[in-house]
Amino acid sequence: MTEQVSDFACGKLTLEGIWHIPDGNGPFPAVIVCHPHPLHGGDMHSSVVVAVSEALTRRGIIAFRFNFRGVGGSQGSYGDGLGEQEDIRAAITLVASDSRAAPGKTGLAGYSFGAGVALPVAAGEGRVEAVAAISPPPRALESLKDYPGPKLILVGSRDQLMPPEALERLAEGLPQPTRFEITAGPDHFWGGYEGQMGQTVADFFARALR
Repeated sequence: MTEQVSDFACGKLTLEGIWHIPDGNGPFPAVIVCHPHPLHGGDMHSSVVVAVSEALTRRGIIAFRFNFRGVGGSQGSYGDGLGEQEDIRAAITLVASDSRAAPGKTGLAGYSFGAGVALPVAAGEGRVEAVAAISPPPRALESLKDYPGPKLILVGSRDQLMPPEALERLAEGLPQPTRFEITAGPDHFWGGYEGQMGQTVADFFARALR
């Protein structure tokens, strides 16, 4: 696996990201991974984001994680969720144009706030083939009501911020294929369960983007 730091443009802003490239010869499927809330310390170095990225790469999938506007070395300031959706679209454009990424095999994953801004983008983007939401805000699932691609909704059984029961009810109303899973043990922050969670997400994308 190779890690490569990369800057990319989003309008007039320059954002920073990190590629995780599998060993071997590409092109590979690719997944953009979105971090938790910038105003609560979230960035691309979140343990959940890193665990997902590393697990994807072990399965032969490119992972691209990046800092939203105003976070770390990314220019700009917090965009109230809407600006961050623009950041995701710019990341999709970057990944889709890279020769190492297989055409038509792009996925999108988000954790917490990252899922909240990623799901509306996935729903409105013909370029996103599959989407994974880790501990997403329940209201964000409503944006997937017409999304036909493979969907994974993953939450910890002790999540104190995103109630598993509410997520399950909403997931039941989404079009197939939809996979909803409650992992026994973790709370919203997945402490000690990052490896298990990352493997679940990577397995999902390995099937969805094969």
